[in-house]
Amino acid sequence: MSASQWKVDQQSGSSARRIKHTDRKILAFIGYVSLSLFALLCLVPFVLVISSSLTEESKIVVDGYQFLPLDFSTEAYRILFKFPDQMIHAYLVTIMVTVVGTFLGLFLTSMTAYGLSRKDFKWRNQFAFFFFFTTLFNGGLVPWYLLLVNYLHLKDTALALILPLMLNVFYIIVMKSFMSSIPEAIVESAKIDGAGDFLIYLRLILPLAKPALATIGLFLALAYWNDWYNALLFVSDEKLMPLQYYLYKMLGNMDGMRKAMMSAGAVNTTSLPSEGLKMAMTIVATGPILLVYPFIQRYFVQGLTIGAVKG
Repeated sequence: MSASQWKVDQQSGSSARRIKHTDRKILAFIGYVSLSLFALLCLVPFVLVISSSLTEESKIVVDGYQFLPLDFSTEAYRILFKFPDQMIHAYLVTIMVTVVGTFLGLFLTSMTAYGLSRKDFKWRNQFAFFFFFTTLFNGGLVPWYLLLVNYLHLKDTALALILPLMLNVFYIIVMKSFMSSIPEAIVESAKIDGAGDFLIYLRLILPLAKPALATIGLFLALAYWNDWYNALLFVSDEKLMPLQYYLYKMLGNMDGMRKAMMSAGAVNTTSLPSEGLKMAMTIVATGPILLVYPFIQRYFVQGLTIGAVKG
């Protein structure tokens, strides 16, 4: 090859690399711009909720929801925090139930999934069928209520808020799929060193299952945090009233007051900020979850990805 031909080839190769590098920059720019616009669109509902919670009720009734609070008002938050002791106590009950329930749920879910993922467990297929069978058939609401109230005596106890949501078969299946992807050689080498099953589960399997634990932990925490139905069924003591049920009762009282005013012939019922109160409740109820999610987002995404591939 002559020197001129070699020089031409070098120039062609460098031109191709420059074009490829430019194409990558253009694609990266388009991707970042698209994702940024999508992220802004995801923020629109939150801005709308915050703005509506700070808007006068009459303005919402006349003009609907606006992105900017034209008639600024904190009446909804004033009513919401009219009894701050009750609100704080409801928050503490919800936090306690969420923390304890999530911890126990993760512990039992991971232990069950670990047992079902072990190929040397003789009865794993039978137990897997038993768990799966419960997703197809259940006794219904009345037998379930009678079991918890008349036989387990969980009426007006914290366990009535924790036990019903502690185990979920879908979470067990996801965790089992994740643990099945862990190399069997790790367990075998630990057994050779004399480690028992519980030590293997505690010291080896759980650290490797952090993405799945974070994912399922988030699901469990959301279920406990947003639960009001179990409190409606099993809790009559105000000391055990969680946040969601407290807000549910407050909204019901507000609607009852509005209907009473209308039946009494009151023309103006906009003094009761029912729509703004709903938005303020949304902010109060979802705020802590939004603050916690960024800290576990990395594990959450990784756990969903691995579960989708291995499942």
